[in-house]
Amino acid sequence: MHPTVDKTARYVLGTYVRAPFVLERAEGMHVYDTEGRAYLDFGAGISVNNLGHCDPDVVAAVTGQIARLSHVCNLFHSTPQADLAEALCESSFADKVYFANSGTEAIEAAIKFARKYARVTHGPGKTGIVAFYGAFHGRTAGALALTPKERYQAPFRPLMPGVTFAPFNDPAAALKVIGPETCAVFVEPVQGEGGIHPADPAFLQALRDACDRFGALLVFDEIQCGMGRTGTLWAYEQTGVVPDMLTTAKALGGGLPIGATLLTDRVAAALEPGDHGSTFAGGPVVCQAALAVLARVNDPAFLEHVRSMGELLTNCLHGVQSPHIREIRGRGLMVGVELDCDAAPVISAGHRRGVLMLNAGTHILRLLPPLIVQPEHIEQFTAIFAEALAELDAA
Repeated sequence: MHPTVDKTARYVLGTYVRAPFVLERAEGMHVYDTEGRAYLDFGAGISVNNLGHCDPDVVAAVTGQIARLSHVCNLFHSTPQADLAEALCESSFADKVYFANSGTEAIEAAIKFARKYARVTHGPGKTGIVAFYGAFHGRTAGALALTPKERYQAPFRPLMPGVTFAPFNDPAAALKVIGPETCAVFVEPVQGEGGIHPADPAFLQALRDACDRFGALLVFDEIQCGMGRTGTLWAYEQTGVVPDMLTTAKALGGGLPIGATLLTDRVAAALEPGDHGSTFAGGPVVCQAALAVLARVNDPAFLEHVRSMGELLTNCLHGVQSPHIREIRGRGLMVGVELDCDAAPVISAGHRRGVLMLNAGTHILRLLPPLIVQPEHIEQFTAIFAEALAELDAA
């Protein structure tokens, strides 16, 4: 056993099941363990390393900024934060940005902003939130209340009250629970942890219409599916439906922790100084990194590459002959492979063959390669994936 594995077990709180090797360096599409073994990364740190590992633009942005100004609290101005807010607004529907340190913090902010907006515009009592089965919005108290997975919620009840769930992609069911008491509807344009399920545009339009009818806010969680992952900068661009708020994180920081809640001026008008805050949010180093990421990912040629590689990956997966594959679904380079068996042995077989994969639930492989992936990487992955599935039968 590597000493780091032993030390982690001894001193780090055991809230994760970890692979049995230690990663020590990375470059591009590959990470390397302490034994020198290379792994083709098809998880991207859960859709974080969209530009791959140790991208030169991100490294230069971080090292240059940390040598000038590493931290300044939000009682003062800093240029990287202002520049990033401008870039995010100009590349989306938004007029304002609130910065956080993670996706779940961006969700917490959106919850508070929605309830404050409802109070200011409609008075007290309009506090209900609608979310959907299969959703994952985070693990902090408010975000967890919007994440209807019994194993995640049960040990920590009572949770934040006022949340109602409806089936995903079922407009009729959603319309039954959205009403005058609803302040916000939270939805992922593509469910990630829930199994890579894209939202039907008609479903999202029904939510938009219901929110408009009852004066509620529509909030899109693009923490995993945004930042180019689906082939457009924001997943909502493919649906024809525009939200009132959007949460982003993961890939935005190029490997550094950042989250953001994007909102319209109509919502922002309800907020005032002191309503929310964070010591580290929007720091100059991570904002400089995010500027480098956004400039690259928002390039039309880059997004065309994502769409092309997503189509290639899906086609190659359909070419794998295995009775264990039930369904392949997704958008762009966010692909789920539903199996008729537990995904864990396939992931372990991938490790032994030098590939990193993720699961989404017990039976679904979640494929999130860095967006810089090339055809040869997809061909290599597909061959190893087929071998891993064949190993199930051999066993």
